[in-house]
Amino acid sequence: MSVSTPDLCDEHPDKVRVLAPMFRNFGHRQSFAGKVRTVKCHEDNSRVKEILATPGQGHVLVVDGGGSLRCALMGDLIAASAVAQQWSGVIIYGAVRDVDALAELEMGIQALAAIPLKSVRKGAGEVDVVLQLGGQTIAPGEYIYADNNGVIVAGVPLI
Repeated sequence: MSVSTPDLCDEHPDKVRVLAPMFRNFGHRQSFAGKVRTVKCHEDNSRVKEILATPGQGHVLVVDGGGSLRCALMGDLIAASAVAQQWSGVIIYGAVRDVDALAELEMGIQALAAIPLKSVRKGAGEVDVVLQLGGQTIAPGEYIYADNNGVIVAGVPLI
């Protein structure tokens, strides 16, 4: 599915919320969309790994990693698992690693930056909670649309 966030903003100005520009694409898919699932964690990708190993049904996982750039919350192995489970994409307010491998995977991946250091798994984190990211509220069950222009959220499906 091809997504144009500018077109969606023009067509549905009263239904979309635009996140502050901060994310960059790392996945093969440059545009993606889906129903939102959420994880909130800090420098521990335990919940990210768990959720992305379950059937994605075309959903997008939004991860609030607190903006930490000290370690990656997703790398090639977790992302490959997400592709196998049919996730549409992942948006991480934090870092990723294995960027050359991520660029080959057929899914959307946006994050703040890349770093080679992995996170330490301690089993911490919250799943399906309301997040505050990029000046917007993002709730599980909403819809998210992402491309090279930015990320937008809506309470109802727009496409």
